[in-house]
Amino acid sequence: MQRELVSVIMPTFDSGKHLAGSIESVLAQTHSNLELLITDDCSTDGTREILEQFAQRDPRVKVELLTENSGPGVARNKSIERAQGRYIAFCDSDDRWFPEKLEKQIRHMEEHSSALCSSSYLICNEDDKVTGVNISPDYLTLDMMKRDNKIGCLTAVYDVQRLGHKFFMPSIRKRQDWALFLSIMKECRECFCLTEPLAYYRQRENSVSSNKFSLIKYNVKVYETVFGYSRLKAYLYFLFCFLPSYFFKVKKRRQDSKEYLENMK
Repeated sequence: MQRELVSVIMPTFDSGKHLAGSIESVLAQTHSNLELLITDDCSTDGTREILEQFAQRDPRVKVELLTENSGPGVARNKSIERAQGRYIAFCDSDDRWFPEKLEKQIRHMEEHSSALCSSSYLICNEDDKVTGVNISPDYLTLDMMKRDNKIGCLTAVYDVQRLGHKFFMPSIRKRQDWALFLSIMKECRECFCLTEPLAYYRQRENSVSSNKFSLIKYNVKVYETVFGYSRLKAYLYFLFCFLPSYFFKVKKRRQDSKEYLENMK
């Protein structure tokens, strides 16, 4: 039986150092019926040459080049617009997937009649050394996701057919992935997750999300954009709901990572 097509969304911007490994991890999936839709956001470091080589080598790699730097949200949306698959998945250009990631997640979605799925993931540094783990809950509700983002974008898969239409990133510069998952869950109400790590998230010092303090206004913007909260209500929800949940998540991740690394020895 023919497997359903998966559209994998990948934005790139000066991604040359780790890009090849990310692309190869997608193309090596045991669920091979996929298209890798890459939108480059005006790279200047040789990224476009790497993309051209992969596009010539494998017809599943489909590249679009932006003429104006617009941010990862816009780049992802350009790829989503071109997506032909029933399932839409996300992988950033410095992250990697385990070979069986898509196969396991789609099977899990079919078993639970689920429109949205995520998984746990390993955390690595610039040299591919595993430094920690993020263990996902096995089940998420909208209320749980509203308190803080519990879905790693590199593990997210959503089912266009079950939802009835594609979902796009909102037009905010940062935290647009969390806003996307909240918008999806406003419709499907739940997310079934795999607690098994199925991807590698690369933690970089100068990444978009590395400065948590600078993200406060974008977290607040998510509440305004997705739920229509006033500025005051959005800040109050951030202070009294988001922050306690976020700090608990960080504490749990540190403990889980400590135990995981000790078991690796």
